[in-house]
Amino acid sequence: MFRLSFKIPKSVAIAVSGGADSMAVLDFLRKNRNLTVLHYNHGTGVYADQAENLVRKYCTENKITCLVGYNHEEIPKGVSSEAWWRDKRYGWFDGFTDMPIITAHHLDDVAETWLFTSLHGQPRLIPSKRENYWRPFLTTRKKVFENWCTKHRVPYIEDPSNKNNSFMRNYIRNVMMPNAIQVNPGFHKVLKKKVLSNEKYP
Repeated sequence: MFRLSFKIPKSVAIAVSGGADSMAVLDFLRKNRNLTVLHYNHGTGVYADQAENLVRKYCTENKITCLVGYNHEEIPKGVSSEAWWRDKRYGWFDGFTDMPIITAHHLDDVAETWLFTSLHGQPRLIPSKRENYWRPFLTTRKKVFENWCTKHRVPYIEDPSNKNNSFMRNYIRNVMMPNAIQVNPGFHKVLKKKVLSNEKYP
């Protein structure tokens, strides 16, 4: 079951990657709303093109406006590819300031971000709103999005890089998070309370 932190307006943009999270949000919100889908093609080869085609096809079939941005630059040497791609993506998103941009960040993202920032001495939660970026699903677990796609037959594509633990976010998700949950099985519930109370940790 989706849990919304706040009411979503009738006219919004949605950042859609083609993954289960954002495709579930798109399918959940598409009825009775004026939606604009924002998809960014990172220029990373076959997967990036497949993701774009999937998003375009879904939007065409459901008569949803779809805008696509493209990256044609090479990653500079010595720069984190994760951070570089994120900056390029958000740099393009930043051009759309006339409406809220909904993202599919969820409670598992909150937990991973908190763990990552804690290890760097500055624990923080993902904010529910930052400028025109709105994250209304921060108290919903990732499995809810996956279950939605399965139940409603919503197409999505898995990013093969998610299994590459050389990326720090993947290492935290795939290696460290199971250990954190073993230490505290209620880890996500603790952070959910923090999100709901809108408190900054600690």
